[in-house]
Amino acid sequence: MGLIPRRANGVELRGRAAAQYSSHGSFASRTVQASPKGKESIVRSALALMALDAIKIRRIRPATWLSKSLQPEGQHTVGGGEGTPQGLLPSTYNKEPAVRRNMGKSESQMDIMEKSSKPGKRRWTVAEIGLSVLLLLVSCALAGLVVLYTSVVKEQYTRTSVSKSSTSEGQLFRASPPDVCTTADCVTAAARLLQNMDKSAKPCDNFYQYACGGWLERHVIPETSSRHSVFDILRDKLEIVLKGVLETEEEHDRDAIKKAKILYRSCMNDSLIEQRDSEPLLKLIDSIGDWPVASEDWNTTTEEAWSLEDTLATLTGRFHKKVLLDMYVWTDDSDSRRHIIYIDQPGLGMPSRDYYFNDGNYKKVREAYLHFMVSIAKITREDRNLTQDDDRVWEEMMQVLELETDIANATSPAEERQDVTVLYNKMTLAELQSTFSLNGFNWTRFLQGVLSGVSIEVQLEEEVVVYSSPYLEKMNDVLSRHSVRTMQNYLTWQLIIDRVNSLSRRFKDARARYRKTLYGTTVEDAWWRDCVRYVQSSMENAVGALYVKETFAGESKQMVSNLISKIQQAYVETLEELNWMDAASKEKAREKAMAIKEHIGYPDHILQESNQKLDQEYAHLNFSEEHYFENILENLRSEAQKSLKKLREPVDPDLWIIGAAVVNAFYSPNRNQIVFPAGILQPPFFSKQQHQALNFGGIGMVIGHEITHGFDDNGRNFDKDGNMLNWWSNYSAEHFKEQSQCMVQQYGNFNWKLAGGQNVSGISTLGENIADNGGVRQAYKAYLKWVDINGEEPRLPGLDMDHKQLFFLNFAQVWCGAYRPEYASQSIKTDSHSPLEYRVLGSLQNFEAFSEAYQCQRGSRMNPEQKCRVW
Repeated sequence: MGLIPRRANGVELRGRAAAQYSSHGSFASRTVQASPKGKESIVRSALALMALDAIKIRRIRPATWLSKSLQPEGQHTVGGGEGTPQGLLPSTYNKEPAVRRNMGKSESQMDIMEKSSKPGKRRWTVAEIGLSVLLLLVSCALAGLVVLYTSVVKEQYTRTSVSKSSTSEGQLFRASPPDVCTTADCVTAAARLLQNMDKSAKPCDNFYQYACGGWLERHVIPETSSRHSVFDILRDKLEIVLKGVLETEEEHDRDAIKKAKILYRSCMNDSLIEQRDSEPLLKLIDSIGDWPVASEDWNTTTEEAWSLEDTLATLTGRFHKKVLLDMYVWTDDSDSRRHIIYIDQPGLGMPSRDYYFNDGNYKKVREAYLHFMVSIAKITREDRNLTQDDDRVWEEMMQVLELETDIANATSPAEERQDVTVLYNKMTLAELQSTFSLNGFNWTRFLQGVLSGVSIEVQLEEEVVVYSSPYLEKMNDVLSRHSVRTMQNYLTWQLIIDRVNSLSRRFKDARARYRKTLYGTTVEDAWWRDCVRYVQSSMENAVGALYVKETFAGESKQMVSNLISKIQQAYVETLEELNWMDAASKEKAREKAMAIKEHIGYPDHILQESNQKLDQEYAHLNFSEEHYFENILENLRSEAQKSLKKLREPVDPDLWIIGAAVVNAFYSPNRNQIVFPAGILQPPFFSKQQHQALNFGGIGMVIGHEITHGFDDNGRNFDKDGNMLNWWSNYSAEHFKEQSQCMVQQYGNFNWKLAGGQNVSGISTLGENIADNGGVRQAYKAYLKWVDINGEEPRLPGLDMDHKQLFFLNFAQVWCGAYRPEYASQSIKTDSHSPLEYRVLGSLQNFEAFSEAYQCQRGSRMNPEQKCRVW
């Protein structure tokens, strides 16, 4: 599961990321004494101007900056792979059911050297002159700031040598502050932090408002988006980077890169997509047994030969579409060395089961969904030259919605799917057939049909894992209540709904009307963004290679690896503070923590020209610039076969579970592996130039979050080798549940007005809340140890804060963001993470060190009497 929500349906992890801003040169490094609060507003103004100039100078790039102008929707998996990757936010794209569907462009400095027409001589260009003047002005501003600081400090110290005024809540007086850092990077970081803050808010009343109030004031949710956050801004900037590299033709591109660019161009060929209109869709419908609602003779020509097993096998094996049943191949939870077949409950047409039953906004979405279904059916009938029969279309689509509602009712809610040891039921194929007959469903025929495309045969002794016993038990009644015609209408609709956005404008308009109700968006994203997202999601490593070459500073790998080691050690040391865990369980936890494997940045082979692994990954794909729709179908078949082939292959311990171009981070219980893609290794999370207080509060907390996932309510069920194994004593296991229950109640009491006054689910968000709380504790402990060794860093200019306060401020600011009410109503039901505000408030309310840093009185909102702690 990802650190943040990802924004599309699917099956295996897909995503987008962004890179670290390059730093080319800096202002002269200098330190001065800190200014008193009376001059703070003057200093802030100077800092803001300096930061803007510094950013402009450092980000100019001749080939791209003029051409690159400058998600919304996140949906969590309804089912699939409880023992699978977890992370910081719900994910955007997925491609493996077992892999839970639960930043800024980097621009190098402009080369201003131009060839002169006269050998040996050259004149300065206008750009050079302008940049030189700008640099001179910035230097003057810096000098002025130094003078201002000096005069202010002199005034302060002549007025009183040592003032011992009382300490007020939320503020600390420091008589002898350390030096102030005034490098360009420090000025930029200070300006960012100051801009995002609301200094009128009291940090001990609402630290989220204090840290993010300025950000919320300055940012408006785009009309194209259902939410807007620091993560979304970084992702959007990443997409600009990817647009640039995908549109750039290079003579020596390797085959994988060429195919990615062909796929992108086929998506961007909107005139041909319009010209082809519904033609590719009609061919698709014919290939899967037709769509009865858009046919006049289905009952007489097709129904008799129709088979539920064969149709589901076609959808799964050819189109990687999981309808009615979610069948996939993934690592066996009980044996991390082998793959096995999983059977789980499916995803739904709408984001969650609540949309099928609840009133309010959920009912509005349900009505819009039905209109969407009817609109596509009517367009299809029209293009097949059939007479319009509106009454019949409405009746049949209402029957489909009734079937979907029955299926949704049979699924288990997220709160009932938290314990992997309960979900996991291994049996043979013969036992599966006898236990879950599904109204005569032939499991062998279905599975053999799915696997026939990769030439794998299964026998009755084949082992499978059932993750959804309650769902399968209810499906007998569901299947018996609905006709074959309604079932085929439903299956075909579920395939069509994913392909609508790949068709002409009239199909897209029907989808846009539905999405307006679902997400609250009034404008669709620019088409190039959809194309970038699709290519990135379907060719992660090829696009990841383009991205890393364009943006990523390779030395960041070692720096992050060092941070991981520090925070692993902090977790181990934290174990000794726990009185609810016995010594034997602590030793096992220590072993597991130190055995965690790390993947940082990107897989090495994607940049190695002599290594053919990248080209071989896409060797079977043959794209055409004229057939975008068919290119998608070829990708779907490829993804399905790639996944199914694993059934007879050993587990690859070095497999990357996510691409490089992703602003997220992940933990895999089956591999005991943490992954930090290149996209998240940038400010505000990480930079080799920024203060360590910011790095530990940013990427440090992310590292701690992912490590803690190995010990949350799900990860704790797996050992150091990724096997589902109970390594806990009864004493420790019982006390873990007690400690966790405190957190369930705490977060369950957060009332989210934006979601119609619903409370956060403390049960379904427990794993992420444990990870957030543990992550910030471990990162802070590791940071204090770093300070003990290296000394306290100079303060940032204009911020009357010590290093401890800066740590918590940056931690909070990475979660700044806002939602539309429509998305809030969805997120509170589908997201395994708490809303952004409560991720900050909940974690810090439980952490005594935060209250000490900001001098919050006991009993204040941010320092409650009762605190919860697991790790």
